[in-house]
Amino acid sequence: MDISFTKTTEEVCAYFGVDENTGLTDEQVRKNTEKYGPNELPAEEGKPLWELILEQFDDLLVKILLLAAIISFVLAWFEESDEQVTAFVEPFVILTILILNAVVGVWQERNAESAIEALKEYEPEIAKVVRSSVKSVQKIRASKLVPGDIVEVSVGDKVPADIRILKIHSTTLRVDQAILTGESVSVLKHTDPIPDTRAVNQDKKNILFSGTNIATGKCRGIVIGTGLATEIGKIRNEMMDTETEKTPLQQKLDEFSNQLSKVITIICVAVWAINIGHFNDPAHGGSWLKGAIYYFKIAVALAVAAIPEGLPAVITTCLALGTRRMAKKNAIVRSLPSVETLGCTSVICSDKTGTLTTNQMSVCKMFIFSQVEANTIKTQQFDITGSTYAPEGELLLNNKPVKSSEYPGLEEMVTICSMCNDSTVDYNDTKDTYEKVGEATETALSVLVEKLNFYNTDKAGLTKREIGTVCNRVIQDMWKKEFTLEFSRDRKSMSVYCVPNKPTRTPGGARMFAKGAPEGLLDRCTHVRVGQNKVPMSPAIKNEIMKLTKLYGTGRDTLRCLALATIDNPPRREDMDLEDARKFIQYETNMTFVGVVGMLDPPREEVKHSIKACRDAGIRVIVITGDNKATAEAICRRIGVFGENESTEGMSFTGREFDDLSVEDQRAAVMRARLFARVEPAHKSKIVEFLQAEGEISAMTGDGVNDAPALKKAEIGIAMGSGTAVAKSAADILLYMFQVNFTLSM
Repeated sequence: MDISFTKTTEEVCAYFGVDENTGLTDEQVRKNTEKYGPNELPAEEGKPLWELILEQFDDLLVKILLLAAIISFVLAWFEESDEQVTAFVEPFVILTILILNAVVGVWQERNAESAIEALKEYEPEIAKVVRSSVKSVQKIRASKLVPGDIVEVSVGDKVPADIRILKIHSTTLRVDQAILTGESVSVLKHTDPIPDTRAVNQDKKNILFSGTNIATGKCRGIVIGTGLATEIGKIRNEMMDTETEKTPLQQKLDEFSNQLSKVITIICVAVWAINIGHFNDPAHGGSWLKGAIYYFKIAVALAVAAIPEGLPAVITTCLALGTRRMAKKNAIVRSLPSVETLGCTSVICSDKTGTLTTNQMSVCKMFIFSQVEANTIKTQQFDITGSTYAPEGELLLNNKPVKSSEYPGLEEMVTICSMCNDSTVDYNDTKDTYEKVGEATETALSVLVEKLNFYNTDKAGLTKREIGTVCNRVIQDMWKKEFTLEFSRDRKSMSVYCVPNKPTRTPGGARMFAKGAPEGLLDRCTHVRVGQNKVPMSPAIKNEIMKLTKLYGTGRDTLRCLALATIDNPPRREDMDLEDARKFIQYETNMTFVGVVGMLDPPREEVKHSIKACRDAGIRVIVITGDNKATAEAICRRIGVFGENESTEGMSFTGREFDDLSVEDQRAAVMRARLFARVEPAHKSKIVEFLQAEGEISAMTGDGVNDAPALKKAEIGIAMGSGTAVAKSAADILLYMFQVNFTLSM
C-alpha cells in the first residue's frame, strides 16, 4: 500500500482487514504469505564460474590476441625441431597474459555481487508480532512477517519491515534512518496522516523503514511492505537493474581493437593476394597449394607481429602503479580501470552527509546575556571550534580565544548540557576516533561541555576514553538526576529533575534543567539569567532572543538551535503525575532562560580547499543530498559550492522541483545545477544518467545505502571508508581520508 502514509490508521487497518489489538488470523497469514512471499531480500543469483570466465574473453582485443595465440601455436608446431621450443614461447606468453587478465576480471565481478549481498545485513532476524492465534506479543522470524501483520518495536530494535505507525506507547519515538535518507539526526515520528501524496521518504514521518533503528521510544504498527516491496528492497532492485558503464579506457580499447582488426585483416589479405602469382614458384616444388600455404604463413606471421600482445600487460602494470600512488593517499582501489577513469573525471556528484560533512553534530555558536538594564540589553555571542565528536576545540569571543570560567553565565549552560542529556561519546581504539553513544544532538552538547571545561579539570595523565567524558563526570557528580520528562511534539521540550549531591556555586535545592525548541520554550520563561542573577523577562528581551535565534537559523549558518532554561523552584516530585505526558507542560513553567546553542553537521575541514582545486582543474562539483534545501545551501556556501551572497536560483533544486520539470528541462537543470536536495536514491541515479548522456565522465561519492545505486551506475564510484558495507561494496574506490583533490595528482 504505497500511499498508506496519507491514510488514517483506521483506513490502513481496514485495507488489510486487521484489528490492531488482535492481529491477523492464521488463514490471513497463509493467504498473505502466498500473495506477497517471504519478508526477505532474495539472494543474489551469481553467475556460474564458467560463465564469468567466458565473459572475460568477450572482448574484441582479447579475441584477436586469443586467435593470434592459437595460430602462433599451430605455426610453432610445424617449425623445425631445433627452433620449435623458441617458437612456443610467444603463444605461451600471450595465453598467460589472457589468463591473468581473466582472473582479475572474475575477482572484480565477484566483488560487484557483494554489494547486493551486503544489503542483507540490514535484515533483522526477529520481529515482535501480534496475531490472533496467540493473545500476547510473540517473537517470530522476521522473514515470516506479511503485510497486515501488527508488530511492536522499541528502542534498540531494527525495524523488520516497512511499517505504518498505529500507536506510540512512549512520549516520543525517534528513528535513526541515516542509511536510507542521509539525515544526520534521528527523526521524530508520529501517527498523523500526511496529506502530500508525493512526499519523499524523509517527510514520511508516520512510516518506519525496514533496516533502520529505533533510537528512542516504543510503538505498535502495521506492516505495509515486505521483502522487495520495502524501500531498501527498491534500492536492491535498482542496483540489480544498473548496468556498469565502460570506463573511457575500456571504450578506447574497444575502438582501437575494431580499427586494428580491420587493418590487420586488410593487410593480411592484401599480402596473400599480391603473392598469388608466386604460388607456383619452383621454390615451393611447383605446387600451387604449397605456395598458397607458404604465403598464408607469411600473412599470418605479419598479423601476429602487428598485434600488441604486451598491451594488456602494460596497461595492467601502469594501472597497478597508479593504485600504489592512490594507496599512499588512503584511497583503496577495488577496480583497476577506475584509476584511469579518475583522471578523466569531468563532474563529481557528491553526497553531503558523511561525505562533505563529518556526520557528527557539533555546537559552533551560542549566546548568553551579559547585561540587562532599562535601555541596555547586551549578549555575549561565542563561537566554538572543532567539527567532530573529539573533545578538542576553543571558545572564541570576538574571534579571540577565552576561558569559559571567566563568564559565570556559562556555568549553568554546561550544567544543563550535561544533565539534560542521555548521550555521551566513546573512544574507539581500533579507529582512533570518538563515536557517539545515543542521540547526535545530545552528544554534541556533551562534547561542548568537554571543550568548555568550565571547572578547569586537569586532564593530564588521562586516557583518551577518560578525556572524552571527564568534564561531564565532574558536573554529574555534583547533581543526581531523579527522573526525566521526555520530549513531546506539543511542548517541544524535555527536562530533568535533579537534586544537588554537593554544594554548587548556585545555591538552592532541587532544580529542573530544560532544553527545547526556542519557540516552544521561550513562552514559558518568566525570567532570564544574567551572570549569576536573574531578571524578569520582557518583550524587548524576548525580541532579542528571537532575533538572534532567527539569525542563527537562517542565512549562511542554518543552525539547529536549542534553548536552555532552568526551573529554580520546581514542583515537588510527589505533586507530579509522571505517567501522563500531557501534564508535563504544567511542570515546565516559570522557567529562567539561560541561553541558546546552535549546532550543525559541520563540513570537513579539507573540503573547501578541495572544491576550489576541483574547480581550478575544470571539474564541476554537484552536491546531491537527502537533507533539506536550506541546510544544504548553507553547507554549500561554507564549502565554496556557492558564493557567500550568490543567488541559487536555477542552480539549486529539491527532488520535488526536479520531478516537476520536463525531460528536456531536467537535462538542462543537471548541466547547470550545483545542488540537488531532499532527493531519493532514484533521483541520484537519474542525475548520473543525464550526465552520461551529455558525454560527461561522472564520479559519485557517498557513504549510505541510498548512495549505492548511483555509486554503481557512475563511471567511478567512490565510497567513504566510514560508510556502510553496501556503499563500499558498490564502489570502485574506498576513501579513508577525505581528499577530493587526489583526482588532480593522477
